[in-house]
Amino acid sequence: MDMPSTSEISEVLTKHLRLTQPPIAVAFADRVPDGVEAWRGAIPAGCRFWQEAARRVFATSAGDHAFCSIGQYTHNLDVTSTADLTTALKVFADLTYVREQDLAMIPVLSQKPKHVIYGPLALIPVDPEVVLLFVRADQTLILSEASQQIENGLPPAMGRPACAIVPQASNSGRSALSLGCCGARAYLDVLSSEVALYAIPGATLAAFAERIAALAGANEILSKFHRIRREAIESGAKPTIQDSLAALQSA
Repeated sequence: MDMPSTSEISEVLTKHLRLTQPPIAVAFADRVPDGVEAWRGAIPAGCRFWQEAARRVFATSAGDHAFCSIGQYTHNLDVTSTADLTTALKVFADLTYVREQDLAMIPVLSQKPKHVIYGPLALIPVDPEVVLLFVRADQTLILSEASQQIENGLPPAMGRPACAIVPQASNSGRSALSLGCCGARAYLDVLSSEVALYAIPGATLAAFAERIAALAGANEILSKFHRIRREAIESGAKPTIQDSLAALQSA
């Protein structure tokens, strides 16, 4: 059976998870692929590229991440200013936000890319390393169920820095959930207080799409079953599971 295209997978994810933001692809390359434009302009943090990538495909290099020393660090890019990184880490340490012993637990990309390619999953011309989804809790429910079935375990729930979700998923080959960080929530308009980030490794993307479609359908049916059962019990009835199934089929 032919593998679905990234465009088809994007459509499946968007439809069955009812995403309001398109799935974002992140890829690494030693050279910019033909037809992909280089990023132009300044940006306050590397995570902001995720928001910009909803509209078009573009390539970045280490210098484009210059205002984000933490993002350069987690993505193993050449650090533009070691002074900025040192200063940022000192501030974090003074606030006990990131203590010295915490540094070893922050994922850093195992490879050292020259370029990071961003864009909508539906349009990305190269194989994505990681796909990022902006999700609510109910959407995360289906994703976590898919992760459990595909990976035989649940994904880690990560905090700061939000950009560490990319190396976490890339290095481990497993999905991850990020609750964001105060920086990402300041820089990304789409990362509202109700939204988190879910990362799917590119290598298992097709498998996730298949499971998500099935699980989303199952959740819809089972949610209706539970609503019918609740209504019956709260009205004084004592339905068996078979009674509730019959009511579901006749609804």
